[in-house]
Amino acid sequence: MSFSKWIGAALGWSFGGPIGAILGLALGSVVDGFSNGNIKVDTQQSYGKARRTQSGDFEISLLVLASVVIKADGKQDQRELDFVRQQFVGMYGKERANHAFKLFKGINKQEIPTRQVCLQIRQMMDHPSRLQLLHFLFGIAKADGIVVESEVTTIQTIANYLGISHPDFESIKAMFYNSSDNAYKILEITKDATVTEIKAAYRKMAKKYHPDKVIHLGKEHQQGAEEKFRQVQDAYEQLQKERGF
Repeated sequence: MSFSKWIGAALGWSFGGPIGAILGLALGSVVDGFSNGNIKVDTQQSYGKARRTQSGDFEISLLVLASVVIKADGKQDQRELDFVRQQFVGMYGKERANHAFKLFKGINKQEIPTRQVCLQIRQMMDHPSRLQLLHFLFGIAKADGIVVESEVTTIQTIANYLGISHPDFESIKAMFYNSSDNAYKILEITKDATVTEIKAAYRKMAKKYHPDKVIHLGKEHQQGAEEKFRQVQDAYEQLQKERGF
């Protein structure tokens, strides 16, 4: 599949708004056929009407926000870039990942208007998909072995703009750290929670992070969703052992 056909087939609402502007600049130098009209896109319609997020829209949102996080610590570590490529190969296959990374290079050269981009994503993307975005961004930050404070601050800012609550942010963040209270944070409870409250929290978080919540994004995104779900289960099992229930 040519790059222009991939773009035309994969995307919906992300062709409009601030993300569309970023794409326009990135596409200008990499898309075969973009300038001669082989791709027809109505950006007003794409952004102006709510529509269900497609895999391609999620993919572009990942690329744009990944660029923001990679630049957060003032340098672009090759391990972080390799992580993005590796994740895309795992999710989409080598050919599609190559297309995506070609586009990422064009996106990464730009100054990203983070707030405007996040507000577009918040308007058009459902909550479970936004949580999946956040999980991926922490994975990028951790790719070089450590999540530095500037990266945490940047991801927290993104989470705020995306309308993700502080408990949800802390829950996903805890999946990338090792500390004595991680299991509690993942389940969004405190250390003084009762056994009944722990059980209730597990049921709530298992429902929130269930892979079926993002099934509409395509099977390529199920692995990340399953990882979050598994960590909720691991957190619950850890507390079962600690509390003896």
